[in-house]
Amino acid sequence: TGLTSLKNLTITHREVMHTPYGEPSAPLTHGLLSGKKVVFLPRHGPGHTIPPHMINYRANLWVLKQIGVQKIIAVAAVGGIRADLVPESLVIPHQIVDYTWGRCHSFFEGKDSGVKHIDFTHPYSESVRKALIEGCNKAGLSRSERAVYGATPGPRLETAAEIDRMERDGCDIVGMTGMPET
Repeated sequence: TGLTSLKNLTITHREVMHTPYGEPSAPLTHGLLSGKKVVFLPRHGPGHTIPPHMINYRANLWVLKQIGVQKIIAVAAVGGIRADLVPESLVIPHQIVDYTWGRCHSFFEGKDSGVKHIDFTHPYSESVRKALIEGCNKAGLSRSERAVYGATPGPRLETAAEIDRMERDGCDIVGMTGMPET
């Protein structure tokens, strides 16, 4: 949350795009990061002005797919439910529990799209998770490689009773942007 720029990104250009799902959170910022081509899109918009329940997740993902992005690393500030996940812990989740409501959760809506079922058994890309873990190893960063992300609607924080329920449900961390983004 609040990640509105990448410190070491050499910007090559910015691109404004429009989608059938409305406007994305911000123009795409293209550049090089450690010699690799990347595209940066701040989900909360420039200046962190879009609350989690109002992010146009479909538009954001649609523009990234349209320009050929194949892998996404989504950074988020979350709360730790598990005792060992203290502030500033690095966590690479492997599962998610969706407590959100009122958000569009599919690109397949309406009478013309037909019925589409999506396998969500393993919601996070294993190849991206593996690359992140290898990157942590190279950088000597400690991290938690397995955690269940509990996604809440926001923008309000959760009650103590809600956190207790999430812990009983097996959640390790809690955040507001994990669904339907995942």
